[in-house]
Amino acid sequence: MTEAVVVGAGPNGLAAAVTLAQQGVAVTVLEAAATIGGGTRTSENTLPGLLHDDCSGIHPTALASPFLRSLDLERHGLRWRWPEVDLAHPLDSGSAGVLLRSLDDTVAGLGADGPAWRRVFGPLVAHYDDVVAEVFRPVLHLPRHPLSLARFGVGALLPATVLARVWRTAEARALFGGVAAHGFYPLGRPLTSAVGLMLTAAGHAYGWPVAEGGSRAITNALAARLTELGGTIKTGVLVESYQEVAHADVVMLDLAPGAAANLLGSAMPARVAKAYRRYRHGPAAFKIDLAVQGGVPWRNEACRRAGTLHLGGSIEEIAGTERDIQAGRLPKRPFVLVGQQYLADPTRSVGDLHPVYAYAHVPHGYPGDATEAIIDQIERFAPGVRERIVARFVRRPTELAEYNRNYVGGDIATGANDPLQVALRPRIALDPYATGVAGVYLCSAATPPGAGVHGMCGFNAARSALRALR
Repeated sequence: MTEAVVVGAGPNGLAAAVTLAQQGVAVTVLEAAATIGGGTRTSENTLPGLLHDDCSGIHPTALASPFLRSLDLERHGLRWRWPEVDLAHPLDSGSAGVLLRSLDDTVAGLGADGPAWRRVFGPLVAHYDDVVAEVFRPVLHLPRHPLSLARFGVGALLPATVLARVWRTAEARALFGGVAAHGFYPLGRPLTSAVGLMLTAAGHAYGWPVAEGGSRAITNALAARLTELGGTIKTGVLVESYQEVAHADVVMLDLAPGAAANLLGSAMPARVAKAYRRYRHGPAAFKIDLAVQGGVPWRNEACRRAGTLHLGGSIEEIAGTERDIQAGRLPKRPFVLVGQQYLADPTRSVGDLHPVYAYAHVPHGYPGDATEAIIDQIERFAPGVRERIVARFVRRPTELAEYNRNYVGGDIATGANDPLQVALRPRIALDPYATGVAGVYLCSAATPPGAGVHGMCGFNAARSALRALR
């Protein structure tokens, strides 16, 4: 029987393991941490009973993922829950841009900009699964849906600040800009519209849901499916040398490129090792978890019902803050993402105490403390929130890197999203998952299609391995 070892039990490592096991490969997953899940873990970080997602908390790409949708993970206990409002972007005026799952309702809420919102997102939503089938693969491939891909590509190539000129109101422009900022890259640069288009369209096609009981439910369901297929998972096992796993026919590495090069050592061709070590990591996240009595007192009513909020003001302000962090400067008002997962999933709360999740974009490896800057941003749109905070838990960029070794310098996207690297990650190669070592493949978020809880990096890498085996 063919034997495979997967190093790393994040969602991509588990996806690779499941894909191999489905084809009869004997799979063992080795995880250095005490618990599996990578970025999809959930902990009681502040007070007993309050469930905080450690990293990834909102999952639009999970429902869009062809791989995850094929697994019927609901059979293993995964339950998706949706908030009443998927996303809100408050402004200082007291108004907010509001993204609802219904395209029609979102258009109605955007007033004068509604027709333009429909023109941009209507065709993309109508053919969303076709676009996903193309962009969730390596860039170099023969398109199966060339018209859908071309339609998406026209807008995706533009800087987000340029595409946003389609809209006239501050609310619509900020709403799109906040979504585009998920790319951790200056919004005036080419290709920054791609993230905004894909995640916004995912909201209309599938919503921005959470997993009941925390993101760990996704991990647990993937692990249950792997176990059902005969796979084995071992935690607390740190693999430091290729010799420890070289006996396997297939080795999948759910690691950042630099870590993969270090592990493979002299077994890796020098040119590949050089490319992996030159792989660029992007800005960092500074994350805080809050226990809030009675929830956050947002001024805007839609914000009180929103599962996700983007705090950054106008699109011009967001563009400025993203330029600053790219240049290594922490803005006075950094872009902040807030998660109110408990609105869709009340099991995360204890009585009137609610878990609130927030992180700011900060420079790579930022050594300072952004806690007060984050709370200031929340207070900006929700006066009085400070008095409601009864406990807090902080993870600085260095601590995020300790929590998950793939988050180099606090980079939770596992790589800078500059246009060249997005197109050719992790190196220039016909097979981006191949490491140059026979039977060894990279399957982390440093490979196409990049960050997100969709499992497609692991799935694609495992398919590459299976083709070589055949």
